Amino acid sequence: MNKIIYLDAAASYQKCESVIQTEIDFLTRNYANAGRGICARAVAVDDMVQRCRAKVAGFMNARTDQIVFTAGTTDAMNMLANMIPMSARTKLLVADIDHHSARLPFDQKVRARAGVINVCPLDDKLNIDVDNVPYADVFVITAMSNVLGMPQKVADIIRAARQKNPNVVTVVDAAQYVVHEKIDVRAWNCDFVCWSGHKIGADTGVGVLYIKNPESYMPVKFGGGMVNKIVGDKITWNNPPDVFEAGTLPLTQIAGLAQAIDELNQNRPNMELIKYAFDELQKIQNVKILSERDACVLTFVVDAMHVLDFGALMGARDVCLRVGNMCASWVFARLNLDGAIRLSVGAYNTIDDIKYFVKSVKEIVK
Repeated sequence: MNKIIYLDAAASYQKCESVIQTEIDFLTRNYANAGRGICARAVAVDDMVQRCRAKVAGFMNARTDQIVFTAGTTDAMNMLANMIPMSARTKLLVADIDHHSARLPFDQKVRARAGVINVCPLDDKLNIDVDNVPYADVFVITAMSNVLGMPQKVADIIRAARQKNPNVVTVVDAAQYVVHEKIDVRAWNCDFVCWSGHKIGADTGVGVLYIKNPESYMPVKFGGGMVNKIVGDKITWNNPPDVFEAGTLPLTQIAGLAQAIDELNQNRPNMELIKYAFDELQKIQNVKILSERDACVLTFVVDAMHVLDFGALMGARDVCLRVGNMCASWVFARLNLDGAIRLSVGAYNTIDDIKYFVKSVKEIVK
């Protein structure tokens, strides 16, 4: 059986053995529901959830009551589009490096006549132009483009936005950022941050939503576990974060998330592999690189070749890449392209993987 060279970590990170084993152990030895029982096993699951919440809070320099478990970044962004008050006069600021999941939930609110969209200027390298951030009431900030892979100066961007409007509500999409850079919500002074567990090597189906002032917002999902009591028509909600976590949590995924954070803290992806691939691809005629050498991904196109054809030919050589518009239509409109090819690495990738990738590119382009 041929070895698959998986170079698509930015789409979803491969799971290490310790994460897989942690989830297996939970399912086979420790499984019960959370927040629903007083038996020893149920209490142990409650403790596991709280330990993971504390680990996530430490990972982001937050308090535990500010950490809400979600189904992922997309789920969190849709929650926020309904949690944040918006009216016809609300000025919503977005940027053309946004992923669909960051912008579309808010775009739908605007289409329902709840606000006006403005697009933040980008500099000549398609980074958010910190010196020209316009006025906003709500600002959706992509901390790292999944196409270009450059970490944005989030703290500086938010500081600039607050100079225009001290009450601006800032929403940070950190789905790509989280695996490469440290998140410090206090240093950022942001109102919300979202990211997905599967981007750091945890399972799909679990994500994190940070809320700076959880007591200031109402839940938008309703069901079990988020109500303290109901008397007549009066409802008393549970305290944050429970009030935002209606229904059964993704417990198996939460168990794996804690382990994935430990693994990531010990071993982040090696960006020297991206630099090596960049230098090698620069030597190949007909290859046009779109990302910077020090970016966290390598994105490129090949002259006179459709990206889907290129992806299929690489797949036939057992190399997994991302091809297409990567759910980032606006940045490709700026690049005047329909899509591109993206290489991304995890801590499990080696220089041999990259050398095989470069060899395969040369064969296809030839």
